Amino acid sequence: MSVAKKDYKRITTKSLIEMKANGEKISMLTAYDYTMAKIVDTAGIDVILVGDSASNVMAGHETTLPITLDQMIYHASSVVRAIERALVVVDLPFGSYQSDPKEALRSAIRIMKESGGHAVKLEGGKEIKESIKKILNAGIPVMGHLGLTPQSIYKFGTYTVRAKEEEEADKLIEDAKLLERLGCFGLVLEKIPAHLAEKVAQSISIPVIGIGAGGGVDGQVLVIHDMLGMNNEFSPRFLRRYMNLYEGMTTAIGQYVADVKSSDFPNSSEQY
Repeated sequence: MSVAKKDYKRITTKSLIEMKANGEKISMLTAYDYTMAKIVDTAGIDVILVGDSASNVMAGHETTLPITLDQMIYHASSVVRAIERALVVVDLPFGSYQSDPKEALRSAIRIMKESGGHAVKLEGGKEIKESIKKILNAGIPVMGHLGLTPQSIYKFGTYTVRAKEEEEADKLIEDAKLLERLGCFGLVLEKIPAHLAEKVAQSISIPVIGIGAGGGVDGQVLVIHDMLGMNNEFSPRFLRRYMNLYEGMTTAIGQYVADVKSSDFPNSSEQY
């Protein structure tokens, strides 16, 4: 028996848990600035992730590691000012939570107070348990992130699919259940086998959002620059491009250049 889709005027962590219980898939995209976030929110997205992927797509770094807490707060505050419906989740950047639970709490508090974000996301399982507990005890909602964890790229040495071997898969399942027990409201699974992701989603009650984790999870997330085709150099199997903005924008800008050079722009109706 299907459950009627509920019309949420504002998405909360409770909304996401209800959506999973009702079998409604959760949509999630990244955004890093006011203008893009306004468009994404108006289009009806459920969750906006202010990802540390801003380090790559906004700042041009090779990895997510260089972005700072101050920079994440800047991006998050820009996004929060734009939204009316979506839940805004903000990544805690590398170095702001891994080693010291007190530092993790301070970082999370700064994000919540200075950006107005609604929740934070941390990468890892058992190894960051104390940091997660500290943040949750302060009343700050936490989303977990397992599988491929980009902040650990130098540990893994590659962006290849994670948890293909039984030992790592078993640890991932244990970590997912731990995150649920601790009180996380949701979990991102990145680049793991689809059958494993589906097994995780079925074994816990909190929503599981996938990126490169197949369709058996509770929702999907993509980087907005990738799904709109602004980044034409990134083509993983899990990416579906919904537009080709790279081509459209370069054509439009090229036409603008030509019109300026030829004195076609501005014409008589485009001046005062």
